[in-house]
Amino acid sequence: MNLANALIDAFQRHPEKAAIYWGGEIITYSQIVEESDWIRNYLLKECQVNPGDRVALWMKNTPEFISILYGVLRAGAVVVPLNHFLTAPEAELILRDSGAKVIFVDDAMYKGANCMREVLPEVNLCHIKNLSAGPSETEQIMHTTSVKDEDDLALIIYTSGTTGRSKGAMLTHGNLAHNVNSCVQTMRVSEADKIVLLLPMFHSFMVTVGILLPIKVGGSIVLIQSLHPPKNILQEIIAAEATILPAIPPFYRAFAASSLPELPLRLCISGAAPLPREVLKKFNRQSNMSLIESYGLSEASPVVTLNPVDGPWKAGSIGLPIHDVAVAIMNEQGQEVPTGQTGELWVKGGNVMKGYWNRPEASAEALCHGWLRTGDMGHVDEEGYIYVTDRKKDMLLVNGINVYPREIEELIYECEGVKEVSVVGQIDQRKGELPVAFIVMEDGCNQNAHAILEALKPRLAAYKIPRRILFIGTLPRNATGKVLKTVLRKQLQA
Repeated sequence: MNLANALIDAFQRHPEKAAIYWGGEIITYSQIVEESDWIRNYLLKECQVNPGDRVALWMKNTPEFISILYGVLRAGAVVVPLNHFLTAPEAELILRDSGAKVIFVDDAMYKGANCMREVLPEVNLCHIKNLSAGPSETEQIMHTTSVKDEDDLALIIYTSGTTGRSKGAMLTHGNLAHNVNSCVQTMRVSEADKIVLLLPMFHSFMVTVGILLPIKVGGSIVLIQSLHPPKNILQEIIAAEATILPAIPPFYRAFAASSLPELPLRLCISGAAPLPREVLKKFNRQSNMSLIESYGLSEASPVVTLNPVDGPWKAGSIGLPIHDVAVAIMNEQGQEVPTGQTGELWVKGGNVMKGYWNRPEASAEALCHGWLRTGDMGHVDEEGYIYVTDRKKDMLLVNGINVYPREIEELIYECEGVKEVSVVGQIDQRKGELPVAFIVMEDGCNQNAHAILEALKPRLAAYKIPRRILFIGTLPRNATGKVLKTVLRKQLQA
């Protein structure tokens, strides 16, 4: 059981097929195998890497990331992808926590990594600029992939840390293989598919759906070179005849705001952050495709639910559990609540992580009798469709009553001229918390707090109405589009 075996299988079926489209360049399966073989040998012979050792990748999106990822897996080591938006001190904390033995960096990250040499002398620094693959020994390929047990670690994905210090989710070969196989069946992916990879590769959504999934079926990866302006993405999608686009709400918001050409895509999936209903409606109104929402988290490898590919789709719903994954809505006592009632989403299946790296207490809190407690609140309807109300930690308590920010946000999105909104709680000595709305307006639209509040009054209970509306230029987000509500709360405290 080694995830890299899927690469070898695809290579043996069609060695010269395009594995990666990178602008005008085509990278074949034989090239990836050759490069990953070189990386494997480099790690084993030059770096003395042993099975289970951690190898960090601090790189932007490049084809080399994929070759190195598979090279590390073939060496039997554990991949630790680092957020390339981190500063050197932040990256240092993760390197220390994971005990990484090697770190691969590109030109953009080299300076930051190089300055850590003195404080982390035990970490081998590998600048990919200095790496060049030697001749491939293809006849030995089947013997150069380390055999792993499915319970052995493959990746440690550090959570985004929107609510505190990042934790390393331990994902095994079995966890990721299970999630990939579930995605193959639920999304009906085949070797004819070309999956767009435009989000950062360090995120679990892209590792699984953007890399492992297309390689598993012998398909192709359309690796986007430039994200700005958005039309560059569309041009590369058209040129490569891509078929599946996994992205996050900000991209679909940008696409919905412009005139879209006819695209070859058969499936557009929004994940990693909640998709506002207004964005969903606008996109589907002015495109020849249907956009469907999904849900997942790093601790679940990460895909958990998806609206059915053939429908019916329900606006505001994250859909149904994917193949061979269970989702239940539980109360605080771990008992399933009746249909329609709000509780916490718990997930069960072979995709659920082994635990958090070096965090036994956090692991015990998150894992309960085989279930993963997600920290997300929601409910299920009569047809089994699941709706996420909000993060448990983002839920407000106003006079002892639960208030879910997303309910307020969805209604504010419907107000004319609103581009983005995020609702957080402000501490109040009398009522516990009060909702406050941070709003970004479309260019050229007037800021009118009174009009927004008047639009909300007939549709929300009085205690849910924001007590303050603050207009700002942009919402603080992490690399995968999640709004950093901790930053907004700090602004209220300032």
